[in-house]
Amino acid sequence: MSRLRDRVAIVTGAGRGLGRSYALRLAREGAKVVVNDLGGGLHGERGDGTPADDVVREIREAGGQAIANGDDVADWEGAHRLVQAALDAFGDVDVLINNAGILRDRMLVNMTEQEWDDVVRVHLRGHFCPTRAVAAHWRARAKENPGPRDAVLIHTTSISGLFGSPGQANYASAKSGIATFAYECHLELNERLGVRSYAIGPSARTRLTESSPAAVEAVAKPEAGFDFFDPDNVSPFVVWLASAGCGAPSGTVYTVEGDEVTVVQPWTRGPRIKAGDSRWTLEQLDQAWPELFGQAGAHA
Repeated sequence: MSRLRDRVAIVTGAGRGLGRSYALRLAREGAKVVVNDLGGGLHGERGDGTPADDVVREIREAGGQAIANGDDVADWEGAHRLVQAALDAFGDVDVLINNAGILRDRMLVNMTEQEWDDVVRVHLRGHFCPTRAVAAHWRARAKENPGPRDAVLIHTTSISGLFGSPGQANYASAKSGIATFAYECHLELNERLGVRSYAIGPSARTRLTESSPAAVEAVAKPEAGFDFFDPDNVSPFVVWLASAGCGAPSGTVYTVEGDEVTVVQPWTRGPRIKAGDSRWTLEQLDQAWPELFGQAGAHA
């Protein structure tokens, strides 16, 4: 298999779950892979394990090329070290898959400031820092060697980030922001630097979903038949997006669930009302709002 031959890919949070699946599939398709993982717990605490090393060992035993990296992707210097590690080992970066994440679920009225900050830091800042580092590299290289290229950013939003989920105000808000961030990357990097940017909301059985009371039963492995929530179901679509020449339009957002890939429509302007070249009065709004929401219907 050589769909990604000679392409260099960084995958964050790649020691377990979806990230591990991505890294293994990328390597099988010929990519040189930087496997990033802190080796920590699902709440962000530091761990003693070396899951990134285990994934690298598995890739190398299968004949692939990979290195491990343990930097914190939400740390500015750590993210830059991650990108530099890829450059030192393989000479370039073609693909960045931002996947690292943690959970600290709690209902809003009980959520602490620290629980909010920790989740937003790992998810939203943890997407920004490596993206900023690799984008600077791509810009510098474009100045040195003008011409077309095909670099790819794949960001990880979530079903709860796109459609909401009680008990996950921190996680859902960060993941919603990531979807917008992916589109912003498209606006700023696609035309100028030839970088395609996407966001995917995967549904899979991982440490995060198995720790969530709302999801643990839903994602349980079936006794027989198609395993809808197997992380390996998501990997082919991610690898396809990462492939050179992939025709998926930059800036798009998808959900990937089992055997289903769905395009997620962005915010769009709906019905509107006008005051008629004058400032609205409260009484006018009293009269007009049924018309506005009547037109909006189920989309309101």
